[in-house]
Amino acid sequence: MEKNRKVYGFSTAVAMVVGIVVGSGIFFKADNILLATGGNIKTGILVLCIGALGIIFGSLTLSELAIRTNSSGGFVSYFEKYISKKFGSGFGFFQTFIYLPSVTAVLAYATVMFACITFEVNLSYEVKIFLGFILLILITLLNTYNRKLGGNIQFISTIIKLIPIFAIAIYGLFYKGDYPQVPSQYTLISPKNIGYKWIASLAPIAFSFDGWPIVTAIVPELKNPKRTMPLVLILSPILILLSYLLYFLGIINILGPTYIMSLQDDSVYTAFNIMLGPIGAKFLILLVTIAIFGVINGVILGGIRMPQALAEKGIAFDESVSKIDEKLQVSKKSALIYFLISTFWLIAYYITSKFQLLGGSDVSEIAIVFSYVTYIVLYLKVMKLYKDGEIKSSFKGIIAPIFAIIGSLIILIGGIVASPFYVILYIFISIFIFYLGYRKIKDE
Repeated sequence: MEKNRKVYGFSTAVAMVVGIVVGSGIFFKADNILLATGGNIKTGILVLCIGALGIIFGSLTLSELAIRTNSSGGFVSYFEKYISKKFGSGFGFFQTFIYLPSVTAVLAYATVMFACITFEVNLSYEVKIFLGFILLILITLLNTYNRKLGGNIQFISTIIKLIPIFAIAIYGLFYKGDYPQVPSQYTLISPKNIGYKWIASLAPIAFSFDGWPIVTAIVPELKNPKRTMPLVLILSPILILLSYLLYFLGIINILGPTYIMSLQDDSVYTAFNIMLGPIGAKFLILLVTIAIFGVINGVILGGIRMPQALAEKGIAFDESVSKIDEKLQVSKKSALIYFLISTFWLIAYYITSKFQLLGGSDVSEIAIVFSYVTYIVLYLKVMKLYKDGEIKSSFKGIIAPIFAIIGSLIILIGGIVASPFYVILYIFISIFIFYLGYRKIKDE
């Protein structure tokens, strides 16, 4: 196999994590948090911090494995090296055939949807799905035939999406005006004590922090990966949580809890109108579109390398899929396979959404809960490495893994409480795909 040319640096890797995790959701999470906490700001901050447990302590924990691993496949390599080749094969199947492509498919549609809102274009659902398919083609080609440009786009889109986040935070910090009045056409929702019901909000909040493991797929193409990847896994989660907290506090100081809960997602437009005038709402949607584009670009940037990694390890596909093009420095067959799998999930998304087969869920949620459950295995391994004396830091070897496990369990329990039938169904589907990969490897 041709040697990969190191092209991605620290800034691109951080932009990939932040760009994937901080999508459109951050702009529309304040109302969900306040509604779930009865308008209690302090509890809202607590919910955000608890929701971040999985990514912050998970990243800190897995940085210890990143230091010791330098092969392709990201988490697949971690499972292979520290658990077993069979487990790595199972996770590789799950990540390649369910997790990454299902997320890619939903993001393709979401990008088109927000673009239509931005430019006030009214298209049918079918046309939006078709345009999502075209977007899949374009971004796959971009990251295949000009991976450096794809990395640059990831960095630029991340910077662009952080501008309005910190603008709201800074403006809100110094804003001294009165809260706006709730328009008469909206139902007034005032803060109230809801007891412990806020716990149900932990799962969806935790989901908004998902996506960070994808960056491990580009480890072989990172400059000085053993130094860079741990730093990326430590710095990125802190920047993400800081962004969420500052935005949350900023928009509350501008609008107040009552207004945000009453108007919900529409309240964001008011905040930008106060800051920017009549063009604020239009500008916001444009930024949201760019934010989602950055997410799908980052997911595809990592996703097109997964079939290649599986082929290199003899887990799936033939040897030709692992062959890296000397000029492009990525496998064209790998990119094509990932595109076809993502297209399948886009069709699945269309069918399930069109006929409401999954209730209020979508196909991308199949993987999230299961993935966090599998991470627990790695967290336990890090604790064992500490016990064996290989990891010296008690914080990274004991404390961080414990909180990471708690974060994963919060996502599992919260997900089951929020949607018991679908989450359990998704877990069984994921286990089946995992098993198909698991049995591909002969007993060691």
